[in-house]
This record gives sequence, C-alpha cells and structure tokens, in this order.
Amino acid sequence: MFAAEPAVEILLEAIKKIGQEQVRGVARLVKLVEPHNYPIPRAVALIFQAVPGSNPTNVIGTLSLTENNGMVTISGSVNGLPPGPHAIHVHEFGDLSNGCLATGAHYNPFRSDHGSQENPPSARHVGDLGNIVTPVRFLNFVQHRFCAIIDVLQITFKPSGPTPINIEDSLITFTGRRGIVGRAFVIHERVDDLGRGGDAGSRTVGNAGARLACGVIGYVAPGTA
Repeated sequence: MFAAEPAVEILLEAIKKIGQEQVRGVARLVKLVEPHNYPIPRAVALIFQAVPGSNPTNVIGTLSLTENNGMVTISGSVNGLPPGPHAIHVHEFGDLSNGCLATGAHYNPFRSDHGSQENPPSARHVGDLGNIVTPVRFLNFVQHRFCAIIDVLQITFKPSGPTPINIEDSLITFTGRRGIVGRAFVIHERVDDLGRGGDAGSRTVGNAGARLACGVIGYVAPGTA
C-alpha cells in the first residue's frame, strides 16, 4: 500500500478539524499541489548528450509519454549510444547541468532498494525503468579463403543506429507522489543489473555506470499535435 497522496492527507486533516462545510475552501487550496486542475495526458522529454562538467546542448532524441488508465507509455528513440544494453531511469531533479549529475539519484520516494519493473513497488524505485538496447549494425561481411583451408572473416561495423525506446509502466504517474513530470530521464553507459548483483552498487543504482544522456520531462500543451 502506498501512503496517501499529499493532497489527500491535507483534505482529510481539514475535514477532521473544520468540518464538511469548509471542505470546498480547502479543496481550492489543495489545487496548488499540482499546476493544473484538469488532466494532461501527454508529456515529452528532449534527450541531450551528457557533457562532463557542463550543460548539454546536443539533442540526440525525443521521448513521448502518455498516461491512460493507470499506465504510462514511453516511446521514441535516441541516437549515438554505443551498441548494447543501457540502463534508463527517472532521476529526482530536472537539472541537466554538470554532465547530467545534477539530476540527482533515482526517483525513490518510498526509499526502496533498486530493482526491476517486475518487482512489487516495495522492491523497486519509482524511477526504475530497466534497460534499452542499441542495435549493432554491420556494413559489410566478407569471407576470404586462403589455401582452401583457412577461412578469414572480415566484418566492417558502421555507427550504431537509433536506439528504440518502448516502455510501459504502471507505477510511475504524471502527478502526485509517484509523479515524474519535472524530473529527468537518465541513460547510462552500462546494463542495469536490476538489483540482482548482491552488492551495494546493485541495490542503489544497478551498477549502471556513467551518465551518457538526460532530458527533463515536461507537459505537452493540450491540443498540441
């Protein structure tokens, strides 16, 4: 069970103290907890390449987010990542400075250990979104035969293509205690071990390594195509 959302806690306390007739006035104050009093079902994040010690300027991808019936869907792609798996998380702060380090730690309002999306909410961070995979792309594959005995394979690689991102998660939300709008996606250099490594690094960050890219999550204006 999750703790009550802050707005709910405020409203319940108000009912106890001042009675039903004052609830409408308190509700108007509660609206200040979130920036809108109507649902905004879409958000977006521009993903920037991390620049050690500086602010990022190079956009390498875009992620679109939708929230519907308790599920947040994240879709898009990122360019320029090394081939192979990379951890992706939501971090605490929407500050991309200092090589994405200013985004802080994984978003973890319930102070849980790091884990996978398949774990129960008590055994993962809200920001734990698993791994994405950058495909390896081949430009050429040639087999050379010498003396009818020895085969030599010549493989030429070309730069990795776009990294597709398609994630669904029912723990993250746009608003409330599990809300991720205003926070940041961070993509890491290594695979996330999903908290199964048995060491302190695994239990906190999944041994995911350095931060390669990051982007702030923001609302999309209603009616925007």
